[in-house]
Amino acid sequence: MGDPRIIDIQLDDRTIIRRNEDIERERKVAIFDLLEENHFAPSGHEGPFQILLRVEDNRLAIDLKDKAGEPLDTIRLGLARFRRPIREYFAICDSYFKAVRAGSANGIEPIDMARRALHNDAAELLKEALEGRIDMDFDTARRLFTLICVLHIK
Repeated sequence: MGDPRIIDIQLDDRTIIRRNEDIERERKVAIFDLLEENHFAPSGHEGPFQILLRVEDNRLAIDLKDKAGEPLDTIRLGLARFRRPIREYFAICDSYFKAVRAGSANGIEPIDMARRALHNDAAELLKEALEGRIDMDFDTARRLFTLICVLHIK
């Protein structure tokens, strides 16, 4: 049995639309946390895996490579179901980051709770959408959703 985890993850720079300090920090933290601990088991493949996330034709493409970097497969997923959660997630994050910068302690907790709830729902949606193709734990799905948010979605 292989090692069902991601050992390297890249985002296709051509499909990243949002680049600001807050988004870059979220991206870096998600990648760091994901590589520290994850469970990622695509059907029919044994890990560990290197993956590249990209968008092609309004679909998420997850390019799988083995430990040595040899291509294994590409798993594609329609992104239409994620448009609303991504839009709402960015709106909540923008409010959250503004409140943090303003030092508004009263406004941060409710915004953060809403942000976490939306993030959790989106992680469950991602797990469900990939069911039967990729088995992953909740935290891995959460971190992957953060990275999907950074990619360009028309």
